[in-house]
Amino acid sequence: MRALWLQDRQLRLRTDVPVPEPPAGEALVRVLCAGICSTDLELVRGYYPYCGVLGHEFVGIVESGPAQLRGRRVVGEINASCGACEQCTRSQPTHCVQRTVLGIVQRDGCFAQYLTLPAANLHVVPDEVSSAAATFTEPLAAALEIEAQVPRHLRQRVLVVGAGRLGHLIAQTLALTGCDLWVGGRAPVQLAWLAARGLQVCAAADAQPHSFDMAVECTGNAQGFALALQALRPRGTLVLKSTYAGSLTLDAAPIVVNELTVVGSRCGPFAPALQLLATGRVQVEPLIHARYALADGLAAFAHAAQPGTLKVLLDIGAEEKV
Repeated sequence: MRALWLQDRQLRLRTDVPVPEPPAGEALVRVLCAGICSTDLELVRGYYPYCGVLGHEFVGIVESGPAQLRGRRVVGEINASCGACEQCTRSQPTHCVQRTVLGIVQRDGCFAQYLTLPAANLHVVPDEVSSAAATFTEPLAAALEIEAQVPRHLRQRVLVVGAGRLGHLIAQTLALTGCDLWVGGRAPVQLAWLAARGLQVCAAADAQPHSFDMAVECTGNAQGFALALQALRPRGTLVLKSTYAGSLTLDAAPIVVNELTVVGSRCGPFAPALQLLATGRVQVEPLIHARYALADGLAAFAHAAQPGTLKVLLDIGAEEKV
């Protein structure tokens, strides 16, 4: 099958990757559409020494697996856990010590014609959700994880630093909670789109220091981290949604002196994400900047890496609802 293969920080299109054989308990999924995210770009830059098929945001059709899933459009949670370790028995499978992670850790990803995942990881896509919109399920779930981690009373006044791919989704989901939300970014076009939806926006550098109860850093750069840290009131909460290819220099003094809480935030719940897409309470299709065939995947990555670009999709399998 065709696939985008990463090895030694070099991405290339291969046509000789074997179609995966699903082990017991897993399903074979024919990929319809996949999205390029910042983590994919960071992996190419060397964030983690991964070798294999990239990609973890997808929608596809189950070709083999449980009868109730065969022929259905699905999205998939990316962490495949062992089910037996201490983290799994504590109902924390996303931190399973033996987990594989789709397109990130020891499991080929979705920038290919086929993938395999445990059947338990798969969620059926509602009919009213297009395949293009469904590719946003994984990052939208990641945005929702913030609400599960930080109690509502601790996020009264919130700053989202970064109006990129994930920042847009985080802003839309937090806006639904009724908090006093501001979004700081650098690209006027991105901020204008959010402002048109009624969100309060500002240039990131203009965010008022020491005036927010929670700041969400999703720029993936040191400047964004510094701005988010500076924005917090004493005993505020800093939520980190970014991965960094390089080292991040940290002055810990403000964290200690101001008694800040730092929260790492990663994967989130799929069911409410699909519900938001089905009801249209979160708008994702306007965030699509470009669509490419898998054969043009290298050009798609180059496009996704351009400053100001939001979501770039790979159309991998033909299907009428794409």
